[in-house]
Amino acid sequence: MTHGTGEAAGRRVALVTGGAVRVGRALSLALAREGMRVVVGYGSSEGPAREVVEEIRRGGGEAAMVGADLSKMDEVRRLAEEAERAFGGIDVLVNNASVFPEQGFEETDEDTWDATLAINLKAPFFLTRLLAPGMRARGGGVVVNLADLAGLQTWEGYAAHGISKAGLVHFTKVAARALAPEIRVNAIAPGTVLPPDGFPEEQVRRLAERAPLRRNGSPEDVVEALLYLLRADFVTGEVLVVDGGRMLRS
Repeated sequence: MTHGTGEAAGRRVALVTGGAVRVGRALSLALAREGMRVVVGYGSSEGPAREVVEEIRRGGGEAAMVGADLSKMDEVRRLAEEAERAFGGIDVLVNNASVFPEQGFEETDEDTWDATLAINLKAPFFLTRLLAPGMRARGGGVVVNLADLAGLQTWEGYAAHGISKAGLVHFTKVAARALAPEIRVNAIAPGTVLPPDGFPEEQVRRLAERAPLRRNGSPEDVVEALLYLLRADFVTGEVLVVDGGRMLRS
């Protein structure tokens, strides 16, 4: 089975966790434009999730929304079950949902550690495991995990987040080997593509200056990386860095 997008993808179904806001919103809308039916997973963003679903439907697409607290295993199981029921199965899983606590090594408490690892690593691991049998039954599938540079570098101020993303990078490789040949698993590690709300403009400018391309990216850069990985039938277990070259200066 090929795992391309476009006309041949009309009956394929994608689940995007954290698919209602920020980069996740752009990914959900892009997959709908590619002809996929989209299940928008969300945590607390019910209103934005509804807006994404309505936008997809206005454009002639099909979409559903499922809310779940990904820090709880029973909610992860429910998300998998409801997402599969929405359109009869899942072909593409985008593990995008993430938390980004600004706490260094000395400041990270147990609650922050547990919540961060649960949402950023445990949920993608078990959601992939839960959906893999159905993907295989449908002829194959694709999983794309959203890591970031924090999983490849040492960001002093984001200890739990960086460790969780490093785990997600290695999980990508383990799952790619375990689920082949029917299911391909890859990851995207974006650089600065959408700063947090309220992030100081001066810091945004300095981040752009650190990249050899001398600019920050946008959610559309992540969209293009996702579409490439969906089409690239001979690529699995890879981490596609989308950072304007910033890793070259690490």
